[in-house]
Amino acid sequence: MRFAVATYGTEGDTRPMAALCRALMDAGHEARLLADHATLGTASALGVPSIPLAGDIKGMLQREHAISSVVAERRGFSSMASALAHIANMHAEAWLREIVRAGEDCDAIIVSGLAAFVGLSAAEHLGVKAIGTGLIPITPTKAFASPFLPPKWIPAFLNYASQSLVNQMLWRAFREKTNAARAAVCGLPPRRELWTRHPMLYGISPSLIARPDDWPDNARMCGQWLPPTADWVAPQTLTDFLAAGDPPIYIGFGSMAGFDPQSVLGEMIAAVAGRRALFYPGWSGADISTLPPNFHVIGDTPHAWLFPQTSLVIHHGGSGTSHSAARAGVPSVVVPFAGDQSFWADRLRRAGVAGAALNGRKLRASVLAESIEHAGRAEMRSRARDLGLKMQSENGLRNAVIAIETMMNG
Repeated sequence: MRFAVATYGTEGDTRPMAALCRALMDAGHEARLLADHATLGTASALGVPSIPLAGDIKGMLQREHAISSVVAERRGFSSMASALAHIANMHAEAWLREIVRAGEDCDAIIVSGLAAFVGLSAAEHLGVKAIGTGLIPITPTKAFASPFLPPKWIPAFLNYASQSLVNQMLWRAFREKTNAARAAVCGLPPRRELWTRHPMLYGISPSLIARPDDWPDNARMCGQWLPPTADWVAPQTLTDFLAAGDPPIYIGFGSMAGFDPQSVLGEMIAAVAGRRALFYPGWSGADISTLPPNFHVIGDTPHAWLFPQTSLVIHHGGSGTSHSAARAGVPSVVVPFAGDQSFWADRLRRAGVAGAALNGRKLRASVLAESIEHAGRAEMRSRARDLGLKMQSENGLRNAVIAIETMMNG
């Protein structure tokens, strides 16, 4: 079978989709990935055919753009929805045109991220199956509130309503430009209602979030989608650093940008207090020349390889990093900035492998130092090891491929 896989977002959004493409290819299928050009490194490394979509997600996250101010100032969900929709709405027609072109000889279109609505429209136009995927649980449930809202804001009896409301708000923010693209590219009529009946596969571990009992049959929790790392070779400087002492602390905020990196990094340096540390600058733009000798700077490094060799992971709470830290069996200190990151911080706290989330906008070395000490306690390390062993027994990619094959042959 042939699949076009369309997503748009940061590296954390694209990397799991590249892994899914590779898994489909290893199962004998054909897959090509469409995503932002700056996020296609993993696809290239895995030998996954790829097509860059219009736009510059890395540039849009820099401090001079509106979405970065949402991150820096931690504005409400409506501001975040508008900022995200702005990225997609600028390119809706170009994305739809490219996805239709890529999907013309395909049996199904797999969609994710900011490209989901135009991807679903492309499948509708081509008359092929649409399969939704996600790294954030957005299918409404009574089990938890919308991941895009602060966990403490919503009383339990409003959980389902909050999920439905947020999904509708997102659709309203995307609807006008999506419908304009549908008309211009495909000659399709405007769509009024949000898509809800297509299959949804989540690259989420059931060890972090049990599949809600009230989910419909079309929503499945597969487990984390991890790219293979067997062919990855670490730089000698990194292996030398790891071998030179105790397991270090990892500090990294992935593709997050828009916050004041020097202020955050200064508080990190003070809190680490001379311990061995690895620092991944990511897209932050941090000035690494200010780092003391106990810090070792790294480039893009597979979390599955690196995190088991660390003592603690300090991160932003993205879905992928949260999963990888938990799977590695090490505790986390989570400093969320925006979007669903507070949700994942709360899931790690509930699992007993992280303390309360810290405020990235007002990060203080003294508070971070306390969190580091708390994460090093024997009971938290023990819970982290137990959770890691449980997650390591899951095979999210295999589960996803089986689910896709089943629905295609059904």
